[in-house]
Amino acid sequence: QVQLVESGGGLVQAGGSLRLSCAASGSVFSINVMGWYRQAPGKQRELVAVITRGGSTNYAESVKGRFTISRDNDKMMVYLQMISLKPEDTAVYYCKAQRPGPDIWGQGTQVTVSS
Repeated sequence: QVQLVESGGGLVQAGGSLRLSCAASGSVFSINVMGWYRQAPGKQRELVAVITRGGSTNYAESVKGRFTISRDNDKMMVYLQMISLKPEDTAVYYCKAQRPGPDIWGQGTQVTVSS
């Protein structure tokens, strides 16, 4: 089994920065793609950024140029560096691991951007 634990969320003013971290443990050898998703109140969960084991990335249009996803395969960590944050980035951010079988989700970390 795989477990994911996110950290690094918080309250920040518009224009500020935050760095989210996701630690994977358990059967991590089976993980291929890891990603960050977010869900704002009253909205569906949406993709923010994903990264493959080889380092290929993909971003939502709304965060391109502001967010950077990275991964440390040795430590089984994935990070989301967020700059130039906007109030519309406010959401619960979830880490997800894709592997054979069901996707694994973390418990989420709240990011609140004040205007």
